[in-house]
Amino acid sequence: MSGAFVYILLCEDGSFYTGWTNDVEKRFAAHKSGAGAKYTRAHRPVAVAYAERCASKREAMRREAAIKRLTHTQKQALCAGGAPVQGAE
Repeated sequence: MSGAFVYILLCEDGSFYTGWTNDVEKRFAAHKSGAGAKYTRAHRPVAVAYAERCASKREAMRREAAIKRLTHTQKQALCAGGAPVQGAE
């Protein structure tokens, strides 16, 4: 996967980490190896729960900020592919 993406990682403690990247697989590998964000060094990621292609880096960064404002339950619904979540747009 290349381009601009926003992604959500599921961590081993059930928490979520949200970020943006140009290469989801490469970024996930970096997080798993401990070379990613400080948060994922303490809360080990186990899977990419969600990835969304964006039109540009700027759009991916905006979408990341919007997703970070969601509650845990809203992020779960987004990852499950459920109905659109208020505040996710």
